[in-house]
Amino acid sequence: MPKLSDVIAVLEEIYPPQWAESWDAVGLVCGDPDAETAKVLFAVDPVQSVVDEAVAWGADLLVTHHPLYLRGTTSVAATGFKGRVVHTLIRNGVALHVAHTNADHAHPGVSDALAEAVGLRVTGPIIPDPTDPTGRRGSGRIGLLEPPITLASFAAKVADGLPATATGVRVSGDPDRLISRVAVAGGSGDSFFAEVRAAGVDAYVTADLRHHPASEATEAAPVALVDAAHWATEWPWLNLADRALTEVATERGWQLETRVSTLVTDPWTAHAPMPYTPPKPHSSTPHSPTPFDPTPAAP
Repeated sequence: MPKLSDVIAVLEEIYPPQWAESWDAVGLVCGDPDAETAKVLFAVDPVQSVVDEAVAWGADLLVTHHPLYLRGTTSVAATGFKGRVVHTLIRNGVALHVAHTNADHAHPGVSDALAEAVGLRVTGPIIPDPTDPTGRRGSGRIGLLEPPITLASFAAKVADGLPATATGVRVSGDPDRLISRVAVAGGSGDSFFAEVRAAGVDAYVTADLRHHPASEATEAAPVALVDAAHWATEWPWLNLADRALTEVATERGWQLETRVSTLVTDPWTAHAPMPYTPPKPHSSTPHSPTPFDPTPAAP
């Protein structure tokens, strides 16, 4: 049975901490490096429900994508939810390890898993890592849909390929437009709009798109936008990370059991649909506005 330090060494070989952004907080958050490790749970968020799942399953290590303390702290007192998470972990002998932007930049990484989930053949990153001689590592991914399909069909494919959330998938663009070349970025991706436009893609799949960046992006270029839940776009990576660790454990003869959490930790829990008529695309613009009808809907 491996020690925690053995498992962490493998995870940091797969997702080296030096690949993380300078502002990020990755690596071991709590845990005894000498502790024996037999069970590893993978999840997106280190929230209390996930920690409770790890404890109930008897996990020795919880690996999450999102950091617990991204901006640092001066206290882990159980007076707040993060402190309670730490106390629950330590009290039950569960270590916590984070692979965040280092997993985003890895190849294969978070966006590779997203691309696979929505049916793309990856051709390279949106923003290549200049330190990678192969040109495969970096931020986001560009992939091909083979054969091309309409935006409406592709949006349905995205919704079907990702875990279901209350908010579903939002779409901007002509539903009948054929989509062939697609950019994807797991998590918040509106900071990549300039590079996405330069890549000449037909559509961009990401999360957390804000009104102004999305509006400006659609005005600047006819790129369709497919906006899914942040949690949903990163969840597919968990299976990829699980497989990577399991392969090494098998090679080394470790008695290591792994599991991927299926708890939906997206913060949005409900969706109230509104009566809506999609706009008819205008030939000279990427989208056309739909006049707002102030008449109340019939009860």
